[in-house]
Amino acid sequence: MSSMAIISVQNEVEDKRYPEPLASHEDVVKDPKLFWDTLRNFHSVLGTKFMVPVIGGKELNLHALYVEVTKRGGYDKVILEKKWREVSSVFNFSPTTTSASYALKKHYSSLLHHYEHVYFFRLQGPLLTSTDPLCFEAVGTIDGKFDCGYLVSVKLGSKILNGVLYHPEQPSSSMSAVQPCTAIIPYNPKPVPHHSGRRNRRRRGGDPSRPKPNRSGYNFFFAEKHSVFKSLYPDREREFTKMIGESWSNLSLEERMVYQDYGLKDKERYQREMKEYKERMQLKQPNDAMVADY
Repeated sequence: MSSMAIISVQNEVEDKRYPEPLASHEDVVKDPKLFWDTLRNFHSVLGTKFMVPVIGGKELNLHALYVEVTKRGGYDKVILEKKWREVSSVFNFSPTTTSASYALKKHYSSLLHHYEHVYFFRLQGPLLTSTDPLCFEAVGTIDGKFDCGYLVSVKLGSKILNGVLYHPEQPSSSMSAVQPCTAIIPYNPKPVPHHSGRRNRRRRGGDPSRPKPNRSGYNFFFAEKHSVFKSLYPDREREFTKMIGESWSNLSLEERMVYQDYGLKDKERYQREMKEYKERMQLKQPNDAMVADY
């Protein structure tokens, strides 16, 4: 299935906005001096701390790091495809330098990720944090659908982004050739759970206001990988569970912690919402008793 969709996403963070780029991505890649000038100016405008990190006793070449990461599609794609070790091999760190991949990812996240948003992806508008949704309007293609959303391809600048468009309700079985969709699409895409029909039926039969159960880090990883594999191997869906399990086993400790953090945050969300839910139920019970007595 392939249908057009107009995707409109809102962002509530408006305290800071991205500055206009002072040069093109191609120019800063070719000219290291221009890169350093624009990077320092970028942090100065945002009011963020900028200091060149040191790894293995040497200052990190942030220009080379930016070039290598964007050459591979950007920060999020390097994480998704587990290429940080490949990136670190370019720098020829000494054998005594431990966790070089983790250090590069950490420094890129704090010093270059926002810069990448502006100079590589040409984003404008409110500043995004790691948990903020992307703010843009674009025309993309719906490549497939499942019980809680769609698999989509969206053109952003010169890049084609593939991901999941979450739909909070059961999607309609029929779709027009051009269908407007308003939803939240994380720029650093967080996986969407893929529930079985049996679980959905059980939830629909209960209290619809009851908070949605939390998911583990593996649940997030499974949903993300499932959407990727479904796009790449549509005829091998029966093998996905085994493939995803093997992929999870091959993750490094640092990579696995990304998904475990998702799970911890979702657990906190569930506990907070359950507390509010129980308080509402306690307030509702006396009112129900009064109506029954009457």
